[in-house]
Parts: sequence; C-alpha cells; structure tokens
Amino acid sequence: MKSTPVLVLLSVLLATPSAAQTDLRLIPQPREMRVEGSVSVPNGVTVARPANAEDRFAALDLTNALKERGIRVVSGETGPGPHVVLLRAGASAAQSVLRRHSLTLDPVMKDEGYVITPDGNRIVVIGTTSAGVFYGAQTVKQIVSGDGDQAKLYRATIRDWPAMRYRGFHDDLSRGPVPTLDFQKKQIRTLAAYKINFFSPYFEHTLAYDSNPLIAPPGGALNHADVKELVAYAANYHVDIVPEQEAFGHLHHVLKYEIYSPLGETPHGHVLAPGQPGSLPLIRQMFSEINALFPSRFVHLGADETFELGRGQTADRVKAVGIGVVYLDFLKQIADALRPSGKKFLFWGDVALSSPELVNTIPKDLIAVPWTYGADTSYVRFIAPFRNVGMETWVAPGVSSWNRVYPDNAVALVNIQRFVRDGQRLGATGMINTSWDDDGEALFNQTWYGDLFGAAAGWQEGESSIEAFASSYGRVFHGDLSGKIDEAQRRLSAAHALLSNAKVGDASDYLFWLDPWSDEGRSMAQRIRPYTHDLRILAESTLVLIAQADPKITRERDAIEAMKVGARRIDFIGMKFQFADEVVAMYDRAADTTSKSPGRDLADITGVNGRLQDLRDGYSLIRDEYEKAWLRENRPYWLHNILARYDLTMQLWMERADRIDLARQEWYRSHKLPPAGSLGIPASMPGLAAYPR
Repeated sequence: MKSTPVLVLLSVLLATPSAAQTDLRLIPQPREMRVEGSVSVPNGVTVARPANAEDRFAALDLTNALKERGIRVVSGETGPGPHVVLLRAGASAAQSVLRRHSLTLDPVMKDEGYVITPDGNRIVVIGTTSAGVFYGAQTVKQIVSGDGDQAKLYRATIRDWPAMRYRGFHDDLSRGPVPTLDFQKKQIRTLAAYKINFFSPYFEHTLAYDSNPLIAPPGGALNHADVKELVAYAANYHVDIVPEQEAFGHLHHVLKYEIYSPLGETPHGHVLAPGQPGSLPLIRQMFSEINALFPSRFVHLGADETFELGRGQTADRVKAVGIGVVYLDFLKQIADALRPSGKKFLFWGDVALSSPELVNTIPKDLIAVPWTYGADTSYVRFIAPFRNVGMETWVAPGVSSWNRVYPDNAVALVNIQRFVRDGQRLGATGMINTSWDDDGEALFNQTWYGDLFGAAAGWQEGESSIEAFASSYGRVFHGDLSGKIDEAQRRLSAAHALLSNAKVGDASDYLFWLDPWSDEGRSMAQRIRPYTHDLRILAESTLVLIAQADPKITRERDAIEAMKVGARRIDFIGMKFQFADEVVAMYDRAADTTSKSPGRDLADITGVNGRLQDLRDGYSLIRDEYEKAWLRENRPYWLHNILARYDLTMQLWMERADRIDLARQEWYRSHKLPPAGSLGIPASMPGLAAYPR
C-alpha cells in the first residue's frame, strides 16, 4: 500500500475549516424542527420551578447540566436571560402556548413526546407526561450550544416523539470489569440524556445472592444495597433497570464450584443441564431475589449460546428428539417456573437460526431478542421468524468494543443503523444496544460513540443517518466546536479498516499482545507490514487532533482519556511490528562480517533509546494509562489480571534486551556474535527486506 495518498488526505482534513460545525446538531434528531436563529446568553438563563415534583427533578437536572458547562443558571420565576419553562400539556398555561403557536401534542406523542417552542423571552417545554417533559428538557440541554459566557440558545420549535417504545442499553458485568456504583449512575444519567429508557445489567455470577452466597466474587459484584440504590436513582431519570441473569448457558462461574458442578451439562462446564433435579430450584432461588430487588416488569433470562447441550447429561435425549426440542423444552420449563411472578421474560433469539421450525412452539408471552453484531445489508432473517408468529421482539445490535483496543465504530454503526431500521419495519417494539467485555479488557468510556448512536437509532424513525451523527457527536457530547473530535473518531475507524484490508482482523487485543517473533506473529507480520506506516499515521494524527481540541473541551473528559488510550494502543500495534522487524534486520547486518558499524546496530537494538527498550517502554506507558482509565469507571476487581499481562510482556522484552546486551558486550571483546536464534531473535522474518549494508 502506498502511504502518500493517506498523508495527503490527512493534511487536507487537518486544514478543513470548521464553518460547517456552526449549525444546530441534536442527538437524537427530532421528528420536526424549525430554527429561527439563536441568541447569545452571556448572562446565563433562568429555569422556572415547575409545580410538579417529577418535573422539578427535570428542571434541576437541566440546571445542573448547564452549570457544569459554566453557564450561569438562576432557578425561579425571575432572573437573567431567556427563561426555560416546563409545563404539562393539561395546564391552562400550556394550552395557551400551544394555541398561540398553532402546535399540537398528538395522541402518538402522549407517553414520551414533547413540544418545545419559543414564546417571547421564553423557551417553553410541554409534555403530557413526566417522561415527555423530561425528554424535552434533555433536548433543551442541546439547543443551548457552547459553554460559559460563549453559550447561545437556539430558538427552535420542535415536535418530537420516539419511534420505538423500549430503547435500552445492555452492559456486561460478568467478564472482567465491574463498574463502580457511581459510574453506573453516570451511565444512567448520560444515557437518559439521549432518551434511553431502560438499562440492562448482565449477570452470570456478579449479582450477590443471599440464597447462594458462594457465587459472587468478593469485590466484583452488586449487592442488594447497590441494586436498590441504582434502581431508585434510575427512576428519577425515567430509566427502568431490566436485569439479565443467565438461566441456562454462560454459567461457568457458577458451575466451576464443586457444589454446583453436578447441575452442569458437563462437569465444571457452562450450561445448566435440563432435567437435572437441581437446575430449576437454583433458577427459582436466583430469580426470587431478582424479583424482590428489581421492580421492572421485564426480566431477561439469557439462554443464548448453549453450546454444550447434548454433550453430557442430555446426550441421550438430544439424540432421541433433537437439540432444538431439548433447548425449547427447558426454556418453557424456566418460564413456567417463574411465570407466577407476573414478569415479562426476554430471551436471546439464537433459536431463530438454529431451529427455525420450532419458533412457533415458543410461548407467545415471551419476548424474543434476536442479536447479531456484524455489518450486514439486511437483518430480516434474524427478526422475521419471531414476528411471523406474532411474538413481541426487541432487536439487539452492539457497539463492537469487545476484544478490541478501541471499538470498531464503522462496523458498530452500520450494525445498529440497519438492525434497528429492519426491526422498526417489521414491528419490533424495542432495541437493546449491547456492550460485551469478552476478554475483560474493554473500557466503557470508549463506547459512548456507539452508545449515543444506538440511542438515536431507537428514538428516530427509519434508517438513522450515520453521516449526520458523525458530524454531530463531538459537538453534542464533548462541546467540541472545531470538528476535531469527530475527525479523530473517523481516523480510529479508518485504522480498523486498514487492518481489515491487511487480512489480520481489526485493531484487536490479540494483535496488541501477539509476540511478533512467535510463529503466529511472524506470519501476521508479513500481512501487516505494508500497512504499519499508514496505521501509525492514523493513530498518531488522532492523538494530535485530540490534543488540539483538548484545551477547550470541558465535557466528558474521561471519555477523551479513554479515546487516547485506544489511539496509543493502535499506534503501538504498528510500532511493535515495525521495531521487531528492524531488530531482526539490524542484528542480521551486525552479524555480517563485512558490516561497517555493527556496534551502532547493536546499540540501536538495545541500549539508550534502543528498539527493545522502546517496546518495553510502550507497554509500560500504556499500562499506566490503561490502569488510570480502568479505575475512572471500574472497581479494582479483575484489573490485576490485565496488569499482570502488561508486566509479563514488559518482562519478555527486557529479558530479550538483556540477552542481546550480553552478546553486545561479547562483541566488544571478540568481534563475534552468536546466532540470532540462540538469543531468541528469528533468523529471518518472512517477506522482510534486508537492511542496507
């Protein structure tokens, strides 16, 4: 691959003026909007105190958000600047405003819709319900653009309501990071600001059960007090906490204990065995506590990826009737056992692909959740089997953050856009955007880009525009008027695409940790080698863009820091393969008896500013930055599993440096070098050109 076009493109993009960033951008985009200009608010705004207690919370939330941006806000009936007034549609004052401006709140807007209109020196928000008023107040946060005394208020007339009734986010708490309660509260209020109305924590073993106290890891689980506090907190933000407790598969962290192992399909396995006398009692115990803790009318049963089914205790029955029948029979038994609670049960929709002929036998009071995370052109095949038999369906795209050093947002946004589009068209009533942690390294603060687009896609009707979102995110989420954060996000996506073109996947944790001198690493190096220069240019220019935007950014600083960690890790993938190649080539040249300066080559390999020291230092720097990013959002639990990997990898490169340094000292005495292989250096790298002699 030639690098010149990339460099030229980057120089053009860096020079692009920011004039296009001056218009009003909103996430989600309202159904109907007319903008009549804007007014500066150097003296701030006044937020009137509503009569209704729930609406007073919305006013307080708006007040606090604007104050955090350095905007002066007075609460009350008199004060400086434009006045923001929150009204219920049934109030006479609201009816007068609606008549005066020929506006209506249609029946479809009743539950969560709202109207915003300028009215003299006022911006009036009108909703039929507390949720409608709250969502109108969230939009007001965005029509106040800029921070401090540079803020301005857009005089916008808006009528808005959601396309989907249930718009949620699903957070994996069971594969490494477990967020602090404070960070979960931040998740709630931030997602609510973009009109998400439910939050689904994912539990395999990280909910502390009084009935089964062995399961939850110390320091790595939500206890009853945590849950009660979170549920109460979320209610103020019109967010329902919908728990998911795996009730079939993904239970290794339960079944690994000897007490529970007999319940597994296989010893110490992953799947509860249908027909095992203890399986349903365990499920009843867990969900009895869940029902007491979570007032939501919804509960997610999980029941996905039951790969072990038929390999152990159910082997004979699976041979007799088929795996689909065994799976669905147990799902029905679970639902029957828990149905007296009066809850509505969600389950992952794997069965639509594995046993489509059996979908019609699923109880119709269950809610199917088809899921898939790739960037496909159509998602109908995942949704239609359930909708065709009249089942309520929620679609589940994902933010593509797991197993990666930074989310692959180009994949994630297409997945979210089209999956939600097809879900709406086929009559799905809900959307659950998902974040998984598979290898335990994902940082939630890196996922806000995909999180916000998911919120927009669930609220907006039809196919949401990726282009419109990509040019709005930095301005709306970070208050960045320069466009540099948006461009930085594009470059990180381009880095993923570059690695995909190299046929090495994307910017994965696997690539970050892979030893370039291992057999697999040497094979991977041959594919990635033509792309490392452009990969590093994309990552490093991302860091430059962030640094240029950084001094003026006051919002969501932790997300900026997490973004920088991702860019550094992508850059290091390229650096590692480059420097590993250079060391092999330099040692080969130093070992050549005709070499003019073997001492210089050896010093460049290991010494002051040697390549091997650079690789050690790279892992060391990123380790420290990663640890800080982790602790900004998570409990210490699990962190040391990751830091240990950094420490071991640093040790690997230090040991290599020490071995080569000894060989270097020997060369000074004898002018002889041992074979590269004896020092752990590959004798050659496939496809690597020789260094100039």
